[in-house]
Amino acid sequence: MLPVIYAVLAGVLLVPLLVNLCSPYFFQDVSYFLRLARMARQVRSYGQRRPVRTILHAFLERAHQSPHKPFLIFRDQTLSYVQVDRRSNQVARALRDRLGLRQGECVAIFLGNEPAYVWLWLGLAKLGCAMACLNCNIRGKSLLHCFQCCGAKVLLASPDKVDEVSTESIPESWRSEVTFSTPAVYIYTSGTTGLPKAAMINHLRTWYGANLAATSGITENDVVYTTLPLYHSAALLVGLHGCILTGATVVLRSKFSASQFWDDCRKYNVTVIQYIGELLRYLCNSPQKPNDRDHKVRMALGNGLRGDVWREFIKRFGDIHIYEFYASTEGNIGFMNYTRKVGAVGRVNYLLRKVITYELIKYDVEKDEPVRDGNGYCIKVPKGEVGLLVCRITQLTPFSGYAGGKSQTEKKKLRDVFKKGDLYFNSGDLLMMDHENFIYFHDRVGDTFRWKGENVATTEVADIVGLVDFVQEVNVYGVSVPGHEGRIGMASIKMKEDHEFDGRKLFKHVADYLPNYARPRFLRIQDTIEITGTFKHRKVTLMEEGFNPAVIKDALYFLDDKAEMYVPMTEHIYNAINDKTLKL
Repeated sequence: MLPVIYAVLAGVLLVPLLVNLCSPYFFQDVSYFLRLARMARQVRSYGQRRPVRTILHAFLERAHQSPHKPFLIFRDQTLSYVQVDRRSNQVARALRDRLGLRQGECVAIFLGNEPAYVWLWLGLAKLGCAMACLNCNIRGKSLLHCFQCCGAKVLLASPDKVDEVSTESIPESWRSEVTFSTPAVYIYTSGTTGLPKAAMINHLRTWYGANLAATSGITENDVVYTTLPLYHSAALLVGLHGCILTGATVVLRSKFSASQFWDDCRKYNVTVIQYIGELLRYLCNSPQKPNDRDHKVRMALGNGLRGDVWREFIKRFGDIHIYEFYASTEGNIGFMNYTRKVGAVGRVNYLLRKVITYELIKYDVEKDEPVRDGNGYCIKVPKGEVGLLVCRITQLTPFSGYAGGKSQTEKKKLRDVFKKGDLYFNSGDLLMMDHENFIYFHDRVGDTFRWKGENVATTEVADIVGLVDFVQEVNVYGVSVPGHEGRIGMASIKMKEDHEFDGRKLFKHVADYLPNYARPRFLRIQDTIEITGTFKHRKVTLMEEGFNPAVIKDALYFLDDKAEMYVPMTEHIYNAINDKTLKL
């Protein structure tokens, strides 16, 4: 009998070991899938209730269960769950009584990060109204377009005083018609060109952002610090809603400040930080201080983090668990790097792929369209190759589209992808899957350009140029050249303080690390590199201005192969390029 028992015990101990050796991420993959499955089942049950359970209901429960727990911290002001609840009651009553708002209508909010943003959103939710989150930096034509396209009835640009209004709870009858498909918020995505598009986020989708925070491991004991704008999905759907779902405390800052970031983390006992785009790189580029590791931050949640910055950030600021994810405001597919592999945005989870259908397909950058075979169907790319991410539009992975933008909504749909009649969401993003099933972000379709028959990824070139010691920040883009197909590489560079430009050193660096076609042929030195509210580089204007030294007042340089260095751009060089006497 004992040999049998020993054999069973040995099997119990050896099976996990063998599984781990053959598939080192097996248990993490299964664990993540089960968490998502549990979340999906729970959210589905919320939708079957009458009335449906929304994020608002989660907030009201928190306000009832932990009324005096700090919910929102802004500067020296700390507001408890119940204080924000009562304030949002006042907002709801004021908007209903004074402006005549009723459920189903939309209100545009034109505010920066401040407590009023939070109670305005909750107040509107209590009325059953949708909130259009306008970028508070836009003006003129863009502002008018954003207000009109979502069908907003009111524009709130400053929070009026509502102190005299009753704080009594709002009856559910005021929002009795709300369902999971009812619009909750409109969030504007800039895209590559044109006016902003209003992505419709319904009440079902608001749960996904909140659960992203919960899945990453945020708990009620955490203090989450966000400097990202509330008019974008990262701060509102993941940060704020995530704190509501988990019962955590959110610390808001009106605007990101690299110099004040860690002081704020120490002041408010922050345990989780949100990041996007280049934010962590800005922190790595800030002057080193003796107390860089003196903080309680245990986790960072966000996207757009380069591998080299990831390593530098951990090396300098301590063993902070970074959870990088891939998602878009309007998209129907997302990934999370739950294994925390440096540089990746997630994994192809075998179990999850049985439920959600997505692929990476071949994309013609020059024609700006997917490559199709002789039968007219798209072609899947093998592992190790870059492809366009597409995800099938189903009831489980819906695409709600854009308000007032039917043609824009249709542009994001791909039909007859792998068989007649199928329908997929076009993410507009180029990704790559390696042989271990990790997924990496490569570039946006609008950013990748084609030169000399080759595709050039701006993010890849920017990563290489950014390694040079005198480069503080770099923005890579393609510019048109008369008489040439495609676009040639150009880089806008911001220099580090107390550093000088070295054209020979930069030439050697790009020659060592980049193929000829990918090397930036032109450089533009700028004091400031413009970014969007989500820390993405602005490129359209730079692309339009090109490389004419008679027009551009910034210092310009040209890559001279014969001299093996970047030389000052002159009228003579510019004319020679236009006359085709200088070969590119």
